[in-house]
Amino acid sequence: MGPQRIVTFLPSATELIYSLGADDKLFGVTHECNYPSGAKTKPRVISSVFDPASMSSKQIDDKICQLMTDGKEIYNLNKENLLNAKPDLIISQNICEVCSAHTEHVKKAMEILEKKPEVYTMDPHDVNEILVSIKDISKMIGKEKEGNNLVDSLSKRLEFVKSKKFEERPSVIAIEWVDPFFTSGHWIPEMIEAAGGENLISTEKIPSRKMKLGEIKEANPDIIVMMPCGFDVKRTISEYNSVLAKNTDWNELEAVKENSVYAVDANSYFSKPSLRTVTGIEILASIFHPEIFKGLEIPENSYMKIN
Repeated sequence: MGPQRIVTFLPSATELIYSLGADDKLFGVTHECNYPSGAKTKPRVISSVFDPASMSSKQIDDKICQLMTDGKEIYNLNKENLLNAKPDLIISQNICEVCSAHTEHVKKAMEILEKKPEVYTMDPHDVNEILVSIKDISKMIGKEKEGNNLVDSLSKRLEFVKSKKFEERPSVIAIEWVDPFFTSGHWIPEMIEAAGGENLISTEKIPSRKMKLGEIKEANPDIIVMMPCGFDVKRTISEYNSVLAKNTDWNELEAVKENSVYAVDANSYFSKPSLRTVTGIEILASIFHPEIFKGLEIPENSYMKIN
């Protein structure tokens, strides 16, 4: 019969449960689970210890660094909601302890719950591993056919983009954080290459890291894609205008001079290993090769040229 009471510790798992038509079995989510809209009505078992919504990227980075230095948690586990959820399956992640509740929170949950649930830990680092995790979870919850159909559809869309022949591939740097600069790691380099770009600086399957402006200048990309983790287009542009728009060294970059800097909705299509990762590849393809991919249906407000 499979699990009947599911709790998710990350938004991409929540989105998948809804896409599989199993949301009636979902009894707990995180404060970040706002897609689809129905997820907002589910009890929150995970919340952040601070509200980053009105903070700059530097303020957020400083706060997280301070919490980690002090040995404090970034996320809270709501004991009451967890007990009420009575989960027989918890879906967590082991990709990043900053982005979502981590395996440590699973350990705490197991200590709280008298009846120990099954645990599935998502740990994908490339696009194929994301697709595998979709199949794994679908099978676990008795939705194997629906999961296979989802993966087949996503795979066909991915192959359509990858099958195109590109006379030239623009060199690309994707930036995961603005202040300080971070590279975009894990699945992002692969997304860039699949979309017809040449990825610079970052390495496929490797976590993001801090980088200096000098590295960007030395790499001299044709295109820069701003994708701060968890930010949408509007917030990314606001942060860009606040931090970089008047930075003389930044404005000397060729990509900036050539008006080839873009903001994307990282929160929806890039930051999380989700169903919408393939949509992210389609967005990048439309940026890199607009003439080739002019027929693609790209979500509204998913990207914008900054300058």
